[in-house]
Amino acid sequence: MSTIAVIGANGTIGSRIVREALERGHQVTAVVRNPASVTEQHPNLTVTTGDVLDPASVAGAATGHQVLVSAVGGDAANISSAARSVVAGLRLLGEEAPRLIQVGGAGSLRTPDGSQVWDAPGFPDWLLPIAHAHGDALDHLRTVTDVTWTSFSPAGTIAPGERTGSYRTDREDLVVDAEGASRISTEDYAAALVDEIEDPAHLGERFTVGY
Repeated sequence: MSTIAVIGANGTIGSRIVREALERGHQVTAVVRNPASVTEQHPNLTVTTGDVLDPASVAGAATGHQVLVSAVGGDAANISSAARSVVAGLRLLGEEAPRLIQVGGAGSLRTPDGSQVWDAPGFPDWLLPIAHAHGDALDHLRTVTDVTWTSFSPAGTIAPGERTGSYRTDREDLVVDAEGASRISTEDYAAALVDEIEDPAHLGERFTVGY
């Protein structure tokens, strides 16, 4: 059993990570701005208030845990600032800091033709700032050597769906199926993330997932 703190535990992805970890017997702390927004109930679940943009708050929420998952979404400015705040908060804990797994984006992944997802024709203009913010957060993590981290990018399309427990991973290349589609359910993304918690295979690097 691991002790896991999840920032953004009330989001579409964060809530699935919480549920997956609880179902596997882990001890989970949901870190949110509004505790009333967490509807999950489980004897191994604790809900606490935290502010991802406040390094001291991050440090307080992370204390005593083996893994901190940052599943922060929102606008581009929030994503970029949160990534830096989380690292700063973990640095306050020194050698007692938990391992960080950051929910990333797919925009900076390589496509089969060697370009990046966010440069593909038809990539939505409204999504570009968010995609580049996730890319900036990853770039920041790659400068970090004093916190153990993993960045986990989803497939090109991620949405609630079935948990199959079956998926494929890669490091920098978008995972696509035989038809060229890149997709994953939030449930299988959460399963892959908890697999990484239980059996770390991507320390200090980014990886991604898809069917």
